[in-house]
This record gives sequence, C-alpha cells and structure tokens, in this order.
Amino acid sequence: MAIASVSTITAASPIGWQDAIQRGFERARKTVRNITGLQVVEEKARVEDGKITEFLVTLRVIFILDEHPR
Repeated sequence: MAIASVSTITAASPIGWQDAIQRGFERARKTVRNITGLQVVEEKARVEDGKITEFLVTLRVIFILDEHPR
C-alpha cells in the first residue's frame, strides 16, 4: 500500500504565475522523488511603484513515500 505525503513550497517569478508554478515544480523535482501531483494553494504578487514586480505561488507538492523493508 502506498503512502503519500504533501510538502508546501513557495516559488516566485518575474514573468508570471505559470512560470512561478513551473519554477517551483522544477526545483521540487531536484530533491523530491515520486511526485504525483501539485495543488496551487495561493497566487500573490509584489507591487512596486504601481507595477507588478514579482509573481508568487504557494504549492502543495504531493509525492509517494519510498517503501522500506522492516
């Protein structure tokens, strides 16, 4: 039986929310194995001088835990 876990991460991009999601996923892939899904929990933006300067997303990364023999 597989057991899943969820890790929450925040990622940023100067381009847009979709790019921030992709950056967050690519970074998570470097250290988390067996990713089966993502959930976008929140989208935010930083504004300076009346312009959006950074797009931020909070992601839940869902992954299956490795099975280890007892």
